[in-house]
Amino acid sequence: MAQNGFEGFTKKTPKFFRDLVKNNNKSWFQENKELYQSQVQDPSREFVTDLGSLLKTMSRGVVADPRVNKSLFRINRDTRFSKDKSPYKTHMGLWWWEGPGARMDCSGFYFQLEPPKIMLAVGMHCMPKSLLPVFRDSVAHKRYGPALVKAIKQVEEAGYQVGGAHYKRVPRGFDPDHPRAELLKYNGLWAALETKIPPEFYTPELADWCLPHYKAMLPLHKWLLALTKREA
Repeated sequence: MAQNGFEGFTKKTPKFFRDLVKNNNKSWFQENKELYQSQVQDPSREFVTDLGSLLKTMSRGVVADPRVNKSLFRINRDTRFSKDKSPYKTHMGLWWWEGPGARMDCSGFYFQLEPPKIMLAVGMHCMPKSLLPVFRDSVAHKRYGPALVKAIKQVEEAGYQVGGAHYKRVPRGFDPDHPRAELLKYNGLWAALETKIPPEFYTPELADWCLPHYKAMLPLHKWLLALTKREA
């Protein structure tokens, strides 16, 4: 059991995001900034440390850094290249990563609140371009490829969704009839669970509730972790 200052989120945490959906503007956010800090940021920092200590029992190199742009994603949206100019994200995202690269170039563990649901995910949503050739070679490899198929099967049979398909065609240089051709079309690799906010969200037991789900998705993380180390 994790031991830290985390006491659970409160009903005000999902309410903040429900209200933000209706008032996604800078003036409303500034008026409610103290609420955001006390009901979202502060307990998130404690939760990052709490869950991080448990994740490290499964994979010791996991990084739990309770700072913004580390384990806490910024709430501000990057609107420079988006038609949607809403200034704020309407969800809370937390991230624990492991590997030799920068935080978003690594596989890791993700937690998201977007009322009325939460999402737990493991893996890499989108691989850096430098990693794709290594990934494709590993998918086609006579040992690494079957190991990935086995990991995916384990995770799917445990009840989790696995995804990452992006390209319509098998990349140039690979056989379109390869037995793992569909995996060669991936540009990310992840497993996820989406569910209604559980009662544990409001208690100190949230990290303990999350851990079995992350453990069930761990085979995918372990495969990706080995992949990033091969690239490095």
